[in-house]
Amino acid sequence: MVRAIVGANWGDEGKGKITDMLAKESDIIIRFQGGSNAGHTIINEYGKFALHLLPSGVFYSHTTSIIGNGVALNIPYLMDEIQSLIDRGVPRPRILVSDRAQILMPYHVLFDTCEEARLAGKSFGSTKSGIAPFYSDKYAKIGFQVSELFDEETLKEKAERVCELKNVMLEHLYHQPKLDPAELLDTLHGYRDMIAPYVCDVSAYLAEAIKEGKNILLEGQLGSLKDPDHGIYPMVTSSSTLAAFGAIGAGIPPYEIKNITAVVKAYSSAVGAGAFVSEIFGAEADELRRRGGDGGEFGATTGRPRRMGWFDAVATRYGCRIQGATEAVLTVLDVLGYLDELPVCVGYEIDGVVTKDFPTTVKLEKAKPVYVKLPGWKCEIRGIQKYEDLPENCRNYIEFIEKEIGTPIKMVSNGPGRDEIIYR
Repeated sequence: MVRAIVGANWGDEGKGKITDMLAKESDIIIRFQGGSNAGHTIINEYGKFALHLLPSGVFYSHTTSIIGNGVALNIPYLMDEIQSLIDRGVPRPRILVSDRAQILMPYHVLFDTCEEARLAGKSFGSTKSGIAPFYSDKYAKIGFQVSELFDEETLKEKAERVCELKNVMLEHLYHQPKLDPAELLDTLHGYRDMIAPYVCDVSAYLAEAIKEGKNILLEGQLGSLKDPDHGIYPMVTSSSTLAAFGAIGAGIPPYEIKNITAVVKAYSSAVGAGAFVSEIFGAEADELRRRGGDGGEFGATTGRPRRMGWFDAVATRYGCRIQGATEAVLTVLDVLGYLDELPVCVGYEIDGVVTKDFPTTVKLEKAKPVYVKLPGWKCEIRGIQKYEDLPENCRNYIEFIEKEIGTPIKMVSNGPGRDEIIYR
């Protein structure tokens, strides 16, 4: 059985914990898109970890973790990440890397950094991990696929061709030193030696696993609203964040994805630029940021303070719909216990008209939130394990959200630990 775990909002919904939790019952966990530009935070018996490229199932000895073909594969970063787990006492995970995955190159990071600097005030709020230049090259067909590392002639010819193209921009647009094809080839040889032990025909491996009835988890990065087609374009990421892309990014038939778990945050947060209708500011935002997540709401990759907001039912309903969510998980509910009342954004007012449909970006920029206020529960809910033991106002909040988003909330997370979860 294949289940996809994806974000319903801007990312940062707490997918890492949920994947880590569900990985216990899984045989295979696959990252199917994105790169090391966003992190998943996990807390378990080994300590606290921020994973960037590795799937969140690497802490179990019975699982196989896979880097799918849709991922932006930063090879030295992956090696460092594996080593950092081993250094902290985690048993060496079983890892496979798709021979069709594409390689994120050092010059992608350079181009990302140069372009954000060039755009200055009009930048996209990139994490400067090279993601946009990487995917641009992939679709322009000048990227390096893992399989190409093992064909010397192809590799040498391509390295020269890529340098020729990149050097025009480096010299004339960014005023940076030019790339040397011989150095680039050396780098690629180093990558080949590092990745060789992990390379596999992942699509064939998964076809066999599906036939054998194995439990497979697809792990998405970021969330619906960062999808390049269906998100807040252009303030989006460069690969599809939707469960549907899981089939492509892993190499399995779409009809094999039976369950789609959309992870939803009990309030809103976002990293990076872009429209954010229910955003709050000042002392109110600082308080929520300080209490939020585990150790506060700061990006797992960049450490940037996240932008904070109240729960946005318009964005979340849309996010669940385009994910095709069969169920939702509500996370970080425990954070909200300090509030007297909880505003929920249930509509957007655009040019004097209230809508419940999530609009395109141009309209979104003009949207003002329409709030309904619910009474708070004013107590600590960590440690509660049964749904009926939650305070009445807390249950009311969950049930109100469930009705608004039109997706059954099957799990409620009331703490950062692996077992702090309530099943409904």
